Amino acid sequence: MKKRQRLGQHFLQSQNIAKSIVESAKITKNDTVLEIGTGRGILTPLLCAHAKSVVSIEADSELYSEAQAQFSNLPNLELVHGDGFKSDAEFTVFVSNLPYSQSRKAIEWLAQKKFSRAVVMVQKEFSEKLFSESHDIRAVSVIANYAFDMEPIINVGKANFNPPPKVDSVVLYLSHKNIVPKELIKTVNHLFSYRRKTLGNVLKKFGQTVQSTKRLEELSGDEIIKIAKQVTQ
Repeated sequence: MKKRQRLGQHFLQSQNIAKSIVESAKITKNDTVLEIGTGRGILTPLLCAHAKSVVSIEADSELYSEAQAQFSNLPNLELVHGDGFKSDAEFTVFVSNLPYSQSRKAIEWLAQKKFSRAVVMVQKEFSEKLFSESHDIRAVSVIANYAFDMEPIINVGKANFNPPPKVDSVVLYLSHKNIVPKELIKTVNHLFSYRRKTLGNVLKKFGQTVQSTKRLEELSGDEIIKIAKQVTQ
């Protein structure tokens, strides 16, 4: 357990919240659901009850073995042992309650995929970063807001987990808007590594000449995406 805590794994133990998460995903019998992070499997059987099929991926070999034993009776479930972010499984709905350390990776990975909707649990502080604007704008918020329509739907207190984390969580509902290619994500992150410099000086580093004394935090997310596209071409 200590190892798992170090990895940021805090297992949801509230059946009510698990049911709310699955209901909010609006899964139908036409949907293929991808779950990254099977964990203790609190969401998995609920997903299977609503979906056409479910692919659930778990990196931890012990948890994967436990899930295999626990869910051998679910005919529409495919359990996979490995790194979910290397998966090329096609899906219409994404549902995940990942370790907090994986939140940014999950958002950037999901931004590259075509799907209908997603329900993801993240740390409250990370959720606030995703919705940050102007002087607090972050690379991840620019990527997320371009890729998805986002809405916080459930607040989850730390007491609903075992072991309890030090912070509260938020469940987000994401609707797919745009696919963001990997190169564009890399460029946005690269631009933000120079966020304190003026736009003119930043674009010099990409071999472009622009007369502008504005900084990234003075631009909208769409303007930053436009610049990143120009630089990536």
